[in-house]
Amino acid sequence: MANQRKYDIIVWGASGFTGRLVAEYLFEQYGVNDSLKWAMAGRNKAKLEAVRAEVADDTVPLVLADSQDMASLDAMTKSATVICTTVGPYAKYGDKLVEACINNQTHYCDLAGEVQWMRRMIDKHHDAAKANGTKIVHTCGFDSIPSDMGVYFVQQEAIKQTGKPAQKIEMRVKAMKGGMSGGTYASMSEMKAEAEKDKSIYGILADPYALNPEGERSGPDRKDLMKVVYDETSKSWIMPFVMAGINTRVVRRSNALANYPYGKDFQYDEAMLSGDGIGGRLKGLATAGVMGIVMMAKPGSLLKKGVDKMLPEPGEGPNATERKNGFYNLLFNATLADGSIARGKVTGDRDPGYGSTSKMLAESAICLAVDDIPDMGGMLTPAVAMGDALLKRLQDNAGLAFSYKS
Repeated sequence: MANQRKYDIIVWGASGFTGRLVAEYLFEQYGVNDSLKWAMAGRNKAKLEAVRAEVADDTVPLVLADSQDMASLDAMTKSATVICTTVGPYAKYGDKLVEACINNQTHYCDLAGEVQWMRRMIDKHHDAAKANGTKIVHTCGFDSIPSDMGVYFVQQEAIKQTGKPAQKIEMRVKAMKGGMSGGTYASMSEMKAEAEKDKSIYGILADPYALNPEGERSGPDRKDLMKVVYDETSKSWIMPFVMAGINTRVVRRSNALANYPYGKDFQYDEAMLSGDGIGGRLKGLATAGVMGIVMMAKPGSLLKKGVDKMLPEPGEGPNATERKNGFYNLLFNATLADGSIARGKVTGDRDPGYGSTSKMLAESAICLAVDDIPDMGGMLTPAVAMGDALLKRLQDNAGLAFSYKS
C-alpha cells in the first residue's frame, strides 16, 4: 500500500494544539519527502499555512478536508497510507473519517479515550476493517500506549523467564508531571453529555470489558477503583486514576484480540500511589475528592460551569518549557504463576498529555505506514496492531523506557 499512495502519513488536525506538535516532531525528526512522505491537513488553509510557517517549511504539502464532508474525506484518505488524527472529541468529529479510512483501506491512528465512541466504532466497523485488512488503532497517546505496551512488555518478559504469563498486573502511577489536556477534558465532557442523553452509555462506561469483542465481554475484573485504599504490594495508599477507565479496557481488548496470551483469567487494574502513612492517605483523599467533583459535574450545571472555567479549553495546554520538564513513571506489579512478584516500569521523558503523547502518536503513524507489523485488520489496539515494532520505536525515538525485574 505504501508505494501506491501519494503520502505515507497525513496529519489530520495539524493546525490544532496537538496536531501542531505532531507535525513539528515529524519535520524535526524525519524531514519531508526523504524517508517519509507526509502532509498536514485541516479545514482552514490559512491556519494550516500559519502553523506550517512556525513548525516546518513550505516543502510540507497541505491537504484540505472537512470532518463532516465525506467527499473531501474520501479524497484525503485515498491519498495516504495512514491518517493520523488529533481532531477530537472523536464522538463529534470522528465517525465519517473512520468510515472513509475503512472504505479506502487506509490505516488510521488517533488519541481517542472515549469508551462509548470506541465501542460504537467496534460494533459498527470491526468486521469490515478485519475483512479488508485496514488497521484502525485508537488510544495512541498517553491513553493508552504506556499501559497497553507496558503490559505487553511485562508479559513477554514473564513468559521468557518463567514460561508462563503473569496472572495479575497492577499498574501504579508513581509520579507524573504535566498540565491537564484541554482536549482530554473536552472528551470527558462529551462522554458525560452523551451519557446524560442516553443513560445506557453509563452502563458501557462502567463495564470493565466494554471494549472486548462481542461474546467475550466478561472476566474476573471488576469496576475501577473509586476510593482510597491501602495497597500491600506497593506499601502505599492508592487512589483512583482518571485514565484507568480507558487504559484497563484497552489492555483487556488486547488480550482478547490476541486470543488470550495473558490467559482468560488475567486480571488488570490501575491506580495512583499517594504515599505511606497518614500523609499519603490525606493526599489520596484530597486528590480523589477533587477528581470526584470534576466527574460529578453534570452538563449545564453551575458546578460544571465552574469546573470548565478552571480547566483548559481544547487547544490549550502547557507551554514548551512545561512540556519539556514533564515526565511520568509507571510501575507494573506482576503476580507470576508461582505467586512471586515481578516489577515492571515504564517511564516517559515529557509531559504525558502533549509532549510525550505527540511523539507516541507520530511514531505509531510511522509504524503503521512503513514497519513490518502483523498482517491483520480491524479495530485494533496499539499492542495488537504494532507489537514489537512499536515497542522498539517508543524506546529508540519517543523517549519511553521499559524495564523488568523478577
